[in-house]
Amino acid sequence: MTPKELIALLLAHGESVAAALRDDEREEAAGALRELRAAAGDDHAARAARAARRLRRALSALPPEHPLSEALVGHRYAGGAGGRELPAPAAVDTLLDLLDGPSAEPAPEQLLILARERLLAAPALTERERRGLLTGQRGDTGLIRLPDPRSGPRYPRFQFRPGTLEPLPVVLRVNGILRADADPWGAADWWLGGNSWLRGVPAELLGDLPDEEIELAAAELVEAD
Repeated sequence: MTPKELIALLLAHGESVAAALRDDEREEAAGALRELRAAAGDDHAARAARAARRLRRALSALPPEHPLSEALVGHRYAGGAGGRELPAPAAVDTLLDLLDGPSAEPAPEQLLILARERLLAAPALTERERRGLLTGQRGDTGLIRLPDPRSGPRYPRFQFRPGTLEPLPVVLRVNGILRADADPWGAADWWLGGNSWLRGVPAELLGDLPDEEIELAAAELVEAD
């Protein structure tokens, strides 16, 4: 697990983590986060990995039944080999704010950072990988392309057929319904978030549900807007 992935997990459970830790435990986690933020700001992968391991130790104080404890089972440490594995400093700032004031409501810009970091942490192809996969094809028209200031554009992996990694036709059609070209973040959030209509995460239901059902769920959202 890389520092970026660890921060994405924390962002998903930030408020409950702050509420579950004692004051001294929160301070230890905050100290590790400050160390990680400095390393990420300097693009120093080795220091970031050390800070992430310190943070992981601090999080071991969480109750076993806490969802973050369950998510971290089997991950003994966090490491990273380069800038693309480091979290955005602003994402770490969001977590620090939560730990310093767990009862405070996150500001809108903090919620936006949280949501985007979660989406960027999902499995994805880089720009270079995407170019190699689309050689001889029609380009990336219809694909969700998320801008990442640290590692460059990312193409969420669910959009590609397993094995061949060709774009899935149903994904391209749904991306058109969701206007992914104008709002890639919103389209990615629809695919990677829970959906009450489909009773699951749309990206995880590809191949299990009929394509038409997934398209209808997307159309329902657009019509509701």
